[in-house]
Amino acid sequence: MSKVSIIGAGSVGTSCAYTLAQRGLVNEIVLLDIVAGVAEGKALDMRQAAAIQRFDTKITGVTNDYNATNDSDIVVLTSGVARKPGMSRNDLITTNASIIKNVVEQVTEHSPEGIIIVVSNPLDVLCYCAYTISKFPKNRVMGMSGLLDITRYKSFLSEKLHVSTKDIQALILGGHGSTMVPMPRYTTIGGIPLRQWMGDEEIEEVIARTRLGGDEIIQLLGTSGWHAAGASICQMIEAIICDQKRVFPVCAYLEGEYGLNDIYIGVPVILGANGVEKIIELELDEEDAIRFYESEKEVRGNVNVMKRMK
Repeated sequence: MSKVSIIGAGSVGTSCAYTLAQRGLVNEIVLLDIVAGVAEGKALDMRQAAAIQRFDTKITGVTNDYNATNDSDIVVLTSGVARKPGMSRNDLITTNASIIKNVVEQVTEHSPEGIIIVVSNPLDVLCYCAYTISKFPKNRVMGMSGLLDITRYKSFLSEKLHVSTKDIQALILGGHGSTMVPMPRYTTIGGIPLRQWMGDEEIEEVIARTRLGGDEIIQLLGTSGWHAAGASICQMIEAIICDQKRVFPVCAYLEGEYGLNDIYIGVPVILGANGVEKIIELELDEEDAIRFYESEKEVRGNVNVMKRMK
């Protein structure tokens, strides 16, 4: 038996729940929100779709009742204020750190053996917050960042080159935001290095669009996207529940890797039943290293902002 609780029944949380149910990866999903009736209504709607979509996953919606989340194997944190046009992810530090703190205190009480996946922004900062508040081992607290960023990177490469996203292998390091570090050197299409498909100028255009991929959606919709995020979370959950030992970029806690300590940042890891089972250290060339450590400086600065808030 496997159980996943999703805290926050907004667009991302709901998309994650529905995708997870359709794929039949877990036995039970609990959707929790602070607004009365929202989680219950969305859960009811999904249950009514089950007869057509042919899934048997139990889906329950509750209002602020953490007892319903008891003994979850994985808890996904999507709660918090969403970005609006003109806002950076870092503008959300004050509000969302406070929200995540309260949520994590409940999660640790009701699912002390669970794995936490943070989705709320600013993601790297809130991973650090969840880790320090929960006091869970570092392998059981992580953030969904790199997978979402890679879906955007692959999508833009696919559009540019008119190839299937299925044949693109890619990697992104760094913070979840405008300082993320797409890695052309580790990008291949059908096993063929990216630089045999595109020149440096075209590659930089795709990288620039990827870094602002979330902002592009916000400008169009007035809020963050949700389908790609929901699918990315489900891919992480599948790797953990099924102990697949997948190599994914996730926001993980570093203790000496890449010469960094006491920070959450996006790096490739092996993801399995124990959560982050190994952090993979890549060889970085000079340009990659400059970009990665610039990203780290921004993330660390934002963590320090949160620390000063106490």
